Formats: sequence, C-alpha cells, structure tokens
Amino acid sequence: TNSLTMAWRLFKNLSEEQQRYEKQLIFEHPAFVKLCQQLLRDARRMTRGDLVFSLHALVNLGVPQNTLLVQTLVRVCQEKLNQLDNRCISVLATTLAGMDKDKNVSALQAGLQLLVEQRISSIRDIFILQNLMKCLGRDAPVFLKKKLEMAVVREIDGLTFPNALRMFLALAAMDYCSLPILNPCSKKIQENVHDVQFRQLILILEACHTLQYRNIKLFSALADYVNSTAYLWDKRQIILFLSACETLGFQPTELLDIFAEKVTEDPDFLNLKNLLIVLRVYSRLNHVPRVQKHLFFETLHSCLNKCLPQISNTELLKAVYSLGILGYLPHRALDELLQKDSKDELTLSDDLKEQNTVMLRCVKTCMELDSPSFTKPAFVLTENLSSLVSLNLRKAQEALIELLGDENMFQQNVQLPYRYHIDFEIRMDSDRKKVLPIAAVDDHPDSRVQRLAFLFAPMSAFCLGTTHPQGKLAMKKRHLNKLGYHVILIQNKKFQEMKNEDAVEFLKRKIYSEDALSFPEATVQDNN
Repeated sequence: TNSLTMAWRLFKNLSEEQQRYEKQLIFEHPAFVKLCQQLLRDARRMTRGDLVFSLHALVNLGVPQNTLLVQTLVRVCQEKLNQLDNRCISVLATTLAGMDKDKNVSALQAGLQLLVEQRISSIRDIFILQNLMKCLGRDAPVFLKKKLEMAVVREIDGLTFPNALRMFLALAAMDYCSLPILNPCSKKIQENVHDVQFRQLILILEACHTLQYRNIKLFSALADYVNSTAYLWDKRQIILFLSACETLGFQPTELLDIFAEKVTEDPDFLNLKNLLIVLRVYSRLNHVPRVQKHLFFETLHSCLNKCLPQISNTELLKAVYSLGILGYLPHRALDELLQKDSKDELTLSDDLKEQNTVMLRCVKTCMELDSPSFTKPAFVLTENLSSLVSLNLRKAQEALIELLGDENMFQQNVQLPYRYHIDFEIRMDSDRKKVLPIAAVDDHPDSRVQRLAFLFAPMSAFCLGTTHPQGKLAMKKRHLNKLGYHVILIQNKKFQEMKNEDAVEFLKRKIYSEDALSFPEATVQDNN
C-alpha cells in the first residue's frame, strides 16, 4: 500500500505528457506486476486503511476498472464496509466518485450512502464532511444533503480559509445552496481575499452560478482584489474573470474600465475567441468605458475586421449583435452579415434558428434606429393589445388608477413598431405638468405631447444589486427614446414589495420628476 500510494503521489505532480510516459513504465515494470499479484492474494487479509488506500492509488494510477484486481478490491470493500472508520469512508467516497458506474461500484456506493447516513452525527472533521458532500454529489437524496448541512453548520465555528474555499466546491458538486454554510464561507473568503489564487477565483464564481448564490459583497471583494492586482494578471485571465462575472450578471465597473484601457493599449492579444467573449461581456453588462470609449470600440471594430476571413456565420452574427446592443454599428462586418442573410447563408439547425432570427432582427432594428440619419417620428403608430394586464402588473395598474383617477388616463399592453412592447403609456402636456387623457390626444394629435413609457422589468434585467439595465433592456430604452418616449424603468420585484400608498407615491415621483424624463445615452452611437 505504501509503495502504491507513494507512486500515486509522485505521479499526480507530473505534467499530462509525463504521466502518459510514466504510466507506461509503471505498468510494464516487473515489480508492479508482482505487487498487483500480491495485492490480489492478500486483499481479504488487509487492514481497512490499506484496503481503501490501495484501491484509491490503483484507480488514480489508471489501472483499468474491469480488471480482476480492481473488481476484487471493490467487492472486499463491500464486505468490510461496516469496519471502515470515517477517514476510510472519505477516501473510499473520493475513489468511487472517479469510477464508472458498474454493478459492483453501484452496490458499494449504495452501501456507502447508507453508512454515511448512520455515521453522520459522529463525523466532526469538516474536511471529511465536505469530501463526502463532493463525492455523494447531486444524486444524494435531499434528506441526506440536509443532514450533511446540519453536520457542517455544527462545526462551522472552526472553519478555516482553505475549508471555506473547498466548501463552495462541495456545495456546488452537491447542487445544494445552503445559506447557513455559504454566508460564513463568503465572509472567511473576503477576509483572506489576497490569498485566493486565480483558479480559485473562477471556481468560486462558477460555484455561485451553479448554486444561484448572489452575494454582492463577495463579488465586489473578489473584483476589487483583481482590480488592485490587475498588473499581475495576464489579460486572458482577466477575460476569464470578467466572463464569470458576466454569467452572474455582476458588473465590476472599475475592472471593466481598466481592461478597456489594456485593450486599447495592446489589442494584439485579442484572437477571435477572446474578442467574442469581450464583446459579450461588455454588451450584456451594458458597459461603456468612462475614458476613451470611442477608441475602445474602434479598437474592437478593427480586431473584428481582422477576424472576418476566418469567422463563422454564427460568430459574425453574435459579434455584430453585441456591438449593436451597445449602439455601435461595425459597417464592414454588418455589410458581410447582410450579404450572407440575402443569400440565406445564415440558415441554421432548428436549435439555433429561433435565437439567431431574434439576433438578426435586433441587428436590423439597430441599423435603422441607431443610424445618424434617423429622425424622431412626429407620431408613432401604437396598438393596444389587451385591456387585461398580467398578475405581476396588477398592482401597478391599480396604483396608476388611484393616482390619475381614471383608466382612460393611460394605456396598457402597448405594442409599438419594431416589435417593442411597453407595459403602460402616459401622455403629458409639453410642460410636463399635466397628464392628458389618451383618447383626447389620439383625436387631436400634437407633436408637443410628451409620451412616457413604463417598463416593469425583472431583477434579472439589471446588473446585480444595481438599477443599471443590462444590454437588451438598455437597448430597448435607447430605441424607445429614439421613437420619442421618455422611458421609466422600474424593478418590478421591489415595486411589488411596496405598500400600496408607497407605490402610488413612487409612481407620482417618477411621472412628475424632470430627472425621470431626461434622455440619458450611455452608448457610443454619437460617434457612429
């Protein structure tokens, strides 16, 4: 056992190429054959520790699972399962997690799960607990996940920084979001953020995405750390970090600005793959750099032009779509995209067809509304889809009736050109002092009338923990501005949590506040 374990310890520290070479030497070595034969003979006489550590070493050295030796050790583990101590259970669980499912392995896993259920109250070692969580995985029954959670919470006061990192991964492997565990782990990571390695940063963010755990303090601490040490990181590492943040809908503003500067200073590192990630991140998070924004987008445009000879149709569409969301029209790439569309070269398999159709329609809308030659129409043709509103807008409807006194003072479920839809529309006089009846305005159109569009959006349409709209919602707001609307964005979840009188007062402030009726343009279209 000591020989096999030492071989595994040496083996795991080698590179992948060295491992292939050493594995061949080990398997062909006469002493290894004799060792395996002796192990096969003595399997039933071995101590419990030697048994599980030998199986662990053999499996990790790559001895085929269907060999007599491995199958014998698995069967002997089944026979001696009740004799295993907690440490042996942990090692065996780790070993089985790396094995393919077969009859013997499945039987041993089932027995191990029952044993863990019986022993869990006696396990005090947090390392063993998180190992079991990781190895039992998402297939473990919910009651067992809860028992493991309670066992960890019992020992949480002794949590160390390395254990906090591993606990994130263990919970992600089990697909179990436990706030009593995650919150103390997050705090411990924030306290020791300067000790977190880059790979661990990514794994933490990926675990948060898997668990749907949104902790703004944790994300901000990680982003501030990367921001303060950005000069130490490779640009490709920062791209990976930003991509992980984008997946969570988290906008690390300062880091995005710093990275934009790095791109403009040295764009050569942006190959096609990295360029597409950067475009996706900045467009989804709706981030326009504060400094040299035009230079940044011109640089991305130039990189995209260089990639055009080898870019696929789908990649071209995604790139143009991402820039379009930000209000930037990359003319050469756009021309090529439209040529492909005219030749029906963008037709794809059914699983991508709908998504690509939506993106292409969006690009064409951007071409028209974000063009410098587009002028605000005097009148916009609208269609009232239905007098009924969805349940999640009922509160807003009632608040508007109470505030304005009559349903005729606003429209609901309004369909606009370019397939845009708004939840409620209100019309005001040119001084923005008085709300006008919808019918009166329709009967006597007046270009001086102010149109207000209310959009009640889900929290997922905003960057995490902010009122900053993500890309698609920001684009919709920009386009509605172009069509002559003053757009009022409201986070529907927070609105639903308000008392009725507070909701009425909130809408009153939004309607009559001049700040709410301004036309903020956080895009680069003025340079287009």
